[in-house]
Amino acid sequence: MSVNRPTILALLLGAVLGFALATSSGVLASRKPEKGDLPWRDAQLMAEVIERVKDEYVDTVDDHELMQHAIRGMVSGLDAYSAYLDEEEFEDLKIASEGSYSGIGIEVSHEDGLIVVIAPIDGSPADRAGIRSGDAIVAIDGRAVRSTSLGDSIGRMRGRPGTLVRVTLEREGLDEPVEYVIERAQIEVRSVRQDLLEPGYGYLRISQFSETTLDELQDRYRELRRESGHPLEGLVLDLRANPGGVLEAGVDVADAFLDQGVIVTASGRTPDARFHMNATPGDISAGARLAVLINGGSASASEIVAGALRDHGRAVLIGRTTFGKGSVQTILPLSDGHAIKLTTSRYYTPSGTSIHERGIVPDIILPRVESPERPSIILPGNDPEVGAALDWLKAQATPRMAVDGARPVH
Repeated sequence: MSVNRPTILALLLGAVLGFALATSSGVLASRKPEKGDLPWRDAQLMAEVIERVKDEYVDTVDDHELMQHAIRGMVSGLDAYSAYLDEEEFEDLKIASEGSYSGIGIEVSHEDGLIVVIAPIDGSPADRAGIRSGDAIVAIDGRAVRSTSLGDSIGRMRGRPGTLVRVTLEREGLDEPVEYVIERAQIEVRSVRQDLLEPGYGYLRISQFSETTLDELQDRYRELRRESGHPLEGLVLDLRANPGGVLEAGVDVADAFLDQGVIVTASGRTPDARFHMNATPGDISAGARLAVLINGGSASASEIVAGALRDHGRAVLIGRTTFGKGSVQTILPLSDGHAIKLTTSRYYTPSGTSIHERGIVPDIILPRVESPERPSIILPGNDPEVGAALDWLKAQATPRMAVDGARPVH
């Protein structure tokens, strides 16, 4: 009989905990542990902690609740992006990847016990309220996030549309925390929008990467092409404050502008975690010059796109250094509708560069603006950073050439 890896891990955990609980009041076997044995001393210590908490914590805590906390802590302690998901959280994640959920609309990471905002989603209640990339959420409805798990904190920000949530956060440059009361809404994540900046030059904004992003990109480019009346000379691709999302969607977007070559490679411990993804023939823009806008809120799949387009000489990067999330998380379903989101790979740009905790430095660095970095609330034509990208496109002397094998969208 074959046993898959998740089953083996579950059995091992059960063996450790079962042994520890059985021996917490007794004596361990006297033989010395051999290399490769389970960590009995740690298991015994864990059992001792559980017993102390059960006996002496101010409130009664049942065994199930303690084990749920232990599992969450084990997974979330690995890094800022791994997490244990209960049934509701797992369902929320699946819904979000499909482009719709109810909440305030932010992408977050978990760092040093705080929830750090990677970026608000364009047009979301959090975006309209003024929450920014880099804000650290310290309390939700007056309850400190350090006292709760990441999943619990996210769950408290979710809720029925029309209900209110009070979010307290710390912001760089402010001496005191600031508080926002935000009305939850159904977040319909339309990840791509477009605008014709002037004849021959278009603008595409990708707010995050979901399963629908490639189709939206193709549709928005068709609209630009029709509005322009002729092929575009240049295109501004705006990935500012884009927190990432579905990795394959980011690869698809990079592929849409590349004819060939590696888009991303990844290394990990299992065969599935080691992969490389290549571009396929065809460029939807038929060789239009590309300027990609990035900033500190551009993370994960956004960095895959930016890195691939620059490494292949397909685009110039303009703005500020990206967030620096160079890891891949895999959703591993468990029993009873639960799952773990586990970091399984580190990825590399086509040149072999890891951007993890470093980010991507743009080719053209723009000064940080004082106003909030929320490109969704500024019309592209009034955005000075979009203007800088447009100026660069227009200044290029090389005439636009159609790419061999191009697949212009009509």
